Amino acid sequence: MTNEDHQQPADDQQPITRREARERERERLARELKAQNTGPLDVSEAAASAPAGSQTEPAGAPQPSSTPPSRAEAADHDPVAEIFSSTIDERSSKGRGRGRRRRGRGWIAMLVALLVLVGGAFWGWQLVGDRILGMFGIHNDDFEGTGNGTEVDFSILEGDTGTTIATRLQEKGVIKESTAFIREVTSQTEEPQFYPGTYGLEEEMSAASALEVLTDDTARIENTVTIPEGTVASDIYTLVESNVGISVDELQAAAKDPQSFGLPDEAESLEGFLFPATYTFEPGVDATTVLQTMVDRTYQSLDAAGVPDDQVWDIIRMASLVEKEARITEDFYKVARVFYNRLDIDMPLQSDATVTYGTGEYDRAATTDDERNNEDNPYNTYVHTGMIPGPISNPGDTAIDAAMNPADGPWLYFVTVNLETGETVFSETYEQHQQAVNQWLAWMEEHPDYG
Repeated sequence: MTNEDHQQPADDQQPITRREARERERERLARELKAQNTGPLDVSEAAASAPAGSQTEPAGAPQPSSTPPSRAEAADHDPVAEIFSSTIDERSSKGRGRGRRRRGRGWIAMLVALLVLVGGAFWGWQLVGDRILGMFGIHNDDFEGTGNGTEVDFSILEGDTGTTIATRLQEKGVIKESTAFIREVTSQTEEPQFYPGTYGLEEEMSAASALEVLTDDTARIENTVTIPEGTVASDIYTLVESNVGISVDELQAAAKDPQSFGLPDEAESLEGFLFPATYTFEPGVDATTVLQTMVDRTYQSLDAAGVPDDQVWDIIRMASLVEKEARITEDFYKVARVFYNRLDIDMPLQSDATVTYGTGEYDRAATTDDERNNEDNPYNTYVHTGMIPGPISNPGDTAIDAAMNPADGPWLYFVTVNLETGETVFSETYEQHQQAVNQWLAWMEEHPDYG
């Protein structure tokens, strides 16, 4: 027995530790590798060198491979290696699982961040994108061309500006955005002039093409009518028929009930309340709307002159008379005073304009002796004293204001001595008046064409 045998007790006498078992296994493997490198051992030598109790491989048994054993193979012989190998594999498996989960969560976080970035960029572009493009002269607020063929009637009203026009153009679908039209207006070398009226446009027009039509006075659709001061109702109906397309019969039928338009109870027609002005109406407008628009404008003038409600009928009648007799603005107020002075003393008004109105012949100023003596004419102010029964024309702002605010003076007479200039002489006495009449007759002899 060798010293080694004395130093290493038998297994059955004292258990070996796992570390000692691992060391013995490594020594065994080292001997096997050494045997491979030095050639096969003699059976007797192998037996001699083998430890007590070991067995040699029989002749012809396969020789150990020169390849070192794998971790799994080593674990077959080493309990510690087996435990160690199992622990590493389990940890590797768990690590790979946690890695896959971490990578999954990373992709989700990246996707969320990308969506936030894209969404923010989208809304940011919506807010400032057009401004950025505009800095480079690129705009996305305009159509191209002259329209899509769908016609649109567009009206420019009194007092309209480029901004108000642009807003309504967008609302009607003519232009894409009002900003394009405003930009087009401000880019012109000369400020565009807009004329009240109705114009034929189309949907989806470029701002430039829309502006071109709206600044062309000849492109207006003729739905505009101008009523001169002093025009009688029957002539107004004819003007409306010619310019707006509503027949005289339709207008007369609509005007049958004056009180439905807000007129005083004394009014038997719309005479006196159809204000003289220029009106622009939308295509397709009806008779009632046209007439109501004119009546409303009359009441606007009455309010401006400070006429109380209970004086409307008297003021309109006086204003209609003044409108037919006066020509120069300052004379309107003097003529009103003459008629008020006559009414105060129950003196006939003696107006040829009232007489002709009663005959139905409105186009002339002169009257005949028979007409001035005809008592059957309620508007004959040569034979009837007091105020006329109703308005004889449709007065404007100046006549209404003069009727409400006449000049101060003692005049009872007036006569126009120059029909070209409208010069009028106002007199307090009949003798003074006769001198003025002679002055008028002399002028007429020098101007026979006015006879």
